[in-house]
Order: sequence, then structure tokens, then C-alpha cells
Amino acid sequence: MGLFKKNPDPITDRSRELNAKIAALESKIQKLNQELQPGPGPRLRSTAYPGEATVSAQPSAATPGNSEPIFEKVDQNQLKAPAEPPATAPHFSELGARPHPLLSWWERIKKEFQGPPAANPKLVNYLAAGSIQGLRPLRFEKRVQRNRFVALATLFLLACLGILSYALEHHHR
Repeated sequence: MGLFKKNPDPITDRSRELNAKIAALESKIQKLNQELQPGPGPRLRSTAYPGEATVSAQPSAATPGNSEPIFEKVDQNQLKAPAEPPATAPHFSELGARPHPLLSWWERIKKEFQGPPAANPKLVNYLAAGSIQGLRPLRFEKRVQRNRFVALATLFLLACLGILSYALEHHHR
């Protein structure tokens, strides 16, 4: 009868399997590291002679058959890329005149009240349009919040008026 037997826990079984795999991989890594241990003396990579994989560090090392250096091709367009325009608007207009100070002040004020740009504008569009199933559209959520605010503001105003009328009534007696 299996009434008093403990059911095997699938999570512990899986963790044992993964630990065994990890131990096997670690032993394999150690074995490969031992095989790759360099021989006597340090070995350096040669950038001047790409045909050779490594060059011995001793000065008596033989040079390859041809003594001419090998030059790599360099993309000149990448080195001469045009500078990107500045991210902020320039302080002067195209004609060299300063912009109207009132206009620049208004732009600064508008930027203060705007939130940071969205990291994923496509997701913002989906949320605003309500195209993701299971989520209500943003315009509906805004309407609910606006109606809730109006209702609570009305209740607050009525409570204030009630307290004021009660205070004025008892003040005159």
C-alpha cells in the first residue's frame, strides 16, 4: 500500500539532475583547461604576421619567409563620419538672431510639465487604443478617474457647505 509513502518532489528531482549536469560540465571545463595549458615559456599572439597563430617570446624566434609587413584594409568612411547634429536646439536661429525670449520661456515651461518620452512608443499606442485583449483602453481609464475625481470633489464641497452652514447656524444663536 502506498498510503504512507512520501510522494517524490519533482522540484528536488529536477534540482538533483541540474546539479549533476553542472558537476559534469565543471569537470569537462577543468579537463579542457588542463589540455590547453601552455608549454614552457609564454607565447604571444602575432599581429604583424597573421599567418602564424602564435610567436614565441624568445628573441631567437624565426621570422616568416617573406619579410614584408602585411597591411590591413581600413574603412575610411567609418573614420570620416560626419558629426551628428546636436540633440538640443541651437541658441540662435538660422539667420543668426536669438529666438524670442518669451517663446523660449514658454517652451521650457511646456517641457517641465511633459513627462519623459516613452521607451516603447508602440506599446503606448497599443495601450491607448485598447488593442491588447484584457486591458481596458487608456481613454476609458482616464474617464473613470475623471468621474471619480468629480464625484469626490462634489462630496467634499457638500461636506464643507454642510459644516459651514452648521457653524453659521450655531454661531448666531
